Amino acid sequence: MAARPLTDKDRAAVKRLHAQNKSRNDIARAINRSPSTVSKIARELGLSFERGHEVEAATRARKADLAARRAAFAERLQDIAEREADKMSAPTLYWEWGGKDHTYAQKLADEPTPADRRAIMSTIATAVDRSLKLVPPKDDGAAESRSVIGDLMAGLAANYAARHGGPPAEYKEPEAAADDDDT
Repeated sequence: MAARPLTDKDRAAVKRLHAQNKSRNDIARAINRSPSTVSKIARELGLSFERGHEVEAATRARKADLAARRAAFAERLQDIAEREADKMSAPTLYWEWGGKDHTYAQKLADEPTPADRRAIMSTIATAVDRSLKLVPPKDDGAAESRSVIGDLMAGLAANYAARHGGPPAEYKEPEAAADDDDT
């Protein structure tokens, strides 16, 4: 079956719908043509469906939103870990139903049993581990310290140069100086 020829009506519809920021596929459905035909008409008219800058901006925004959500969830996990840690040495109510008369009994212990403490520690470890995976700690302290020390050294060198008319002479190890005398 031969393809239906392109008409001026098709071209006008593509131009009008493109101006309304419709996607290529939306235009194809609207004019009952294939997406490749719409692309061909758009090329003829000098139109483009490239939306890279819009997609890039939307992707950046979505990543920022997800990072904020991960940080918020990591904070919730940290809160859970801290609440569980408080239970490690808190009085704990133990209760049971049992016996042939199906009676209720309870006992307030000074702190959880060792088995319960292990379970609490497991919950804490899991919550902290997941929190750290969602938002790993930043180890900027060392780099910042090196930067501060570097800035301090540069400032001292500049001060020395200003006061003495030039950079300081290089420091030589005492052994290196002795070796220079032997040669």
